[in-house]
Amino acid sequence: MDLIISNPYRIAGILSNASEREIQKQKTKIKAYSRVGKEVQTEYDFKFLDDVNRNEEIIERAFAKVEQNSDKVKHALFWFLNANPLDQTALEYLKDGDEYKAQEIWKKVTDGKEINVKNYSAFNNVGTCHLMSSFKIDIKKGIEAKLKLIESDYFENFVHEVADKTYSIDSQKQVEIFVDELLDELLPLYSDHEINQLFNGCNSFVRKYLTSKLTEGPIHIIETAIETTKIKRRDNRSIAYQHGLTLYTGNLNDINALKSMLGTNDLKYKMLADNMANEIAQCGIDYFKANKDLSDPSEKGLELLRYAQSIAVGDQTCDRLVENIEGIQEWSKTAPIKDDLNFITERLKVFQNLADTIANAKKLMLDCKPKLDRIKNILGPQDQLYLNVSGAVVNNALGMIIDIVNEAQSGLEYDRAKLMRLPNIVSSAIVVVRGLGTLDMDGPTRRRYSDNKATILSIESQLRSINGQSNYRSPSPGTSSSSDDGCAPWVYIVGGIILLIILANTCS
Repeated sequence: MDLIISNPYRIAGILSNASEREIQKQKTKIKAYSRVGKEVQTEYDFKFLDDVNRNEEIIERAFAKVEQNSDKVKHALFWFLNANPLDQTALEYLKDGDEYKAQEIWKKVTDGKEINVKNYSAFNNVGTCHLMSSFKIDIKKGIEAKLKLIESDYFENFVHEVADKTYSIDSQKQVEIFVDELLDELLPLYSDHEINQLFNGCNSFVRKYLTSKLTEGPIHIIETAIETTKIKRRDNRSIAYQHGLTLYTGNLNDINALKSMLGTNDLKYKMLADNMANEIAQCGIDYFKANKDLSDPSEKGLELLRYAQSIAVGDQTCDRLVENIEGIQEWSKTAPIKDDLNFITERLKVFQNLADTIANAKKLMLDCKPKLDRIKNILGPQDQLYLNVSGAVVNNALGMIIDIVNEAQSGLEYDRAKLMRLPNIVSSAIVVVRGLGTLDMDGPTRRRYSDNKATILSIESQLRSINGQSNYRSPSPGTSSSSDDGCAPWVYIVGGIILLIILANTCS
């Protein structure tokens, strides 16, 4: 850890609680050696650490860094001090390169112990040893030891040992300084998640401050990316897909890290996540709208909307995404059948103003059937949209047939010629009705169709019965038909009219 290897106290070759006299003496000596080009070595170089880099400029800067009380305390937390005989013994082992033995001595008075006037320096020293390690578990122990010292009632003893006796310090402010120093060192080496784990055992104040420091960078990056994407999207909506994809892929790690650190209930995270999701979604929507008349952009549009959905937190944002996804899915579903749907829609519009003829009803059925077959092949026979469109054709054609048959039956008792035409009308109607039966329908439409078909077939049956009775006559010699012959069967026709009208109204 460079905070230790390049610590100004190490470069100066002194402990952090060296007296002012010792500091000046060492400064004079080390600068003199440097001026004549003589290699400078001190007993506190600790050979188990990397070599010390010293020249006149570095030496001057190192001593300048331990002139102010605040700087003395800051750097002392990453170095060693000798406050009692126990420290003296352990430091001798460090000088000899026996780091393990030195730690063993300090651990005897720190492991499982509370900080007191006799061991506060041991907490600092063993913490420094842990921070020198390359193992995260040791670094975590070092952080915990240092923070425990800073937050203890005996941190003042430490401060007065390494700085002036009159110097007072704000412990919370010192915690922030300590964390800032560590983050500068740790961020290039570890992920945010790993750093979070190193501070896992710390109190809520430390955790909250750490989170604020770790999140301010990613938050700024994401906010900047959102604004940049917005400008690019508005500049050229036809290529907005690429901008949305870049926003998502380029900031996914940061938004996930923020989610892990802040949680989805954090207001700051909610706002940022929803803003990012909204911009990604808008890229998908704009791309879709800009290209839908030239090609099928639904796949890429939906891709961005689903990416946005994976980030969004707020109910309003989530609802908007669902609405837009459903809209594009519906467009995607109907795009291959757009021309067929338009054809049927136009035919149905025109059909409303046509005269009621069996030929018109038949033409509607025959014109629309090939289109309906194509729609069925694409969407499937059980698709609700397909069944609705097919049902609309059936209902319109069937409605016209019912009107025609009803009209053909009205006033029969006064118009014998009309009665003579009725069988042909009913027969032609049945041909169309049976043709309509080959079209797909949903349950309710199928039931209405079946009821009305049964009624028309019943009328046809009654007419055949009447014709049979009229045609079967035993001729009597010397007799002739009167104008009243064959009138009795009309009662059956009237009954059929009533039933058909009732069912026709039900169909409508």
